[in-house]
Amino acid sequence: MATPTPTPTPFSIGIESIGGLALHTIISKLSPAEAAAVACASKRCNDCASDDSLWSLYCSQELGLNSPVDPIGNPCPNFKAAYGSWREAYGMYPWPLVKRVKNVWDRIKTWLTANFPEVLPTLRKGASEAELNELEKSLKVKLPLPTRVLYRFCDGQNHPCCDIDESSETISGNLCGLIGGYSYYHFLVNVYLLPLNAIINETKDITRRVKFTRPKYIVMAASYYTEKMFFLDCEVGQLYVGTKNLLLNREMMPCVPNELITSVHDSRNAPQQDAMLLWLEEHARRLENGIIKLREEENIRSISLFHEQPPICSEATTCGVQVRASAVFIPEFSDLMDEARKYMFAYSIRMSLKPEGCFVHGMKFDSCQLYCRHWIIKSGDNVVADSNGEGVIGQFPLLRPGQKEFVYESCTTCPASPGSIEGYFTFIPGRLTDSEGAPFEVEVARFPLVLPDYIF
Repeated sequence: MATPTPTPTPFSIGIESIGGLALHTIISKLSPAEAAAVACASKRCNDCASDDSLWSLYCSQELGLNSPVDPIGNPCPNFKAAYGSWREAYGMYPWPLVKRVKNVWDRIKTWLTANFPEVLPTLRKGASEAELNELEKSLKVKLPLPTRVLYRFCDGQNHPCCDIDESSETISGNLCGLIGGYSYYHFLVNVYLLPLNAIINETKDITRRVKFTRPKYIVMAASYYTEKMFFLDCEVGQLYVGTKNLLLNREMMPCVPNELITSVHDSRNAPQQDAMLLWLEEHARRLENGIIKLREEENIRSISLFHEQPPICSEATTCGVQVRASAVFIPEFSDLMDEARKYMFAYSIRMSLKPEGCFVHGMKFDSCQLYCRHWIIKSGDNVVADSNGEGVIGQFPLLRPGQKEFVYESCTTCPASPGSIEGYFTFIPGRLTDSEGAPFEVEVARFPLVLPDYIF
């Protein structure tokens, strides 16, 4: 069937007097929907609005595409066709939400590609509408729209790609949890974003164990080593994490500031965003800005949730010894019913010797060894612990110039937030068994114990 010739209008007659370059410039300032409308004005407008350089611009600006591909990754004949395939695939969702979700996944995958590519194979392809509907039917819930779109782009992660030998407590492979974690003493936390099939199984299992009175909670993320579970409330869109009392009395804590979550009933006047979307956006921001980083220990790599930048991370250098310290909130061992030991924090201490060596009392030394520690732990302005001890977790690290940081983790409780830790280490120039000078104190600058706005 022949394409009908557009009926001339005052707009189309007037636009014919505009030069080709000027017309292209005008149309390039329009939105894709507006460009499509202008294409109906005349054959000349249609030709200009169909120029693939224009649709390449739209694909780049809205979808971050630098090649014409459909949502599955298949090549399209041109950028206009690619753009159309994306709009068709996600036509049942608000387009601003689709662009936002694609943006956060692109940011996360870009960071992983540059820093931790081992995680990429664990990310699953996007779930289908049928699979999302099956989850809702199986668990009798209605997923918030942002979470549905998140899973349309990526169906969580495959099961852990590392193995743990419980008899020897050794790990082989990398800890590929997308959300990351921490370790202290014999506890290891590494949180994975669950795929739909695991969400169904884990939710049914925990519902039997916890006996939720409101069966609208579903498990979205979890650690497989030390148990830690995140629950999405499908009715209000908030994400919660279980505390020490989860099994006892269903005690949980919100992971995202409540005021940021858009209620389904208020979404007409605000962009719809549930906690899952906000949570992943904040996680991407922390990765991109170096607030949290990759940690490698004994050839095992993982995303560490200990902050690397102030104000959460403190730093001090004394006599050439640098000490960096930060703490992370541990909800899974916090007891909100215990006023004296309400909040649990793990803290990470990183110490190293500057390349120029150790300078004490005007003398230079090529090494120094930690002998003892002194900690002052406060809740607000009140001192809750003032302690001394030899070594750190049974070790007496020997520092030399140019070596990697010596890192150790420990934990403490705090009855209220905010709190803080500060203190000093006593070092011996040379070695403990072969002292080369008088002991000297190295500052551990105060670092906060604070209940965060976002809990990971």
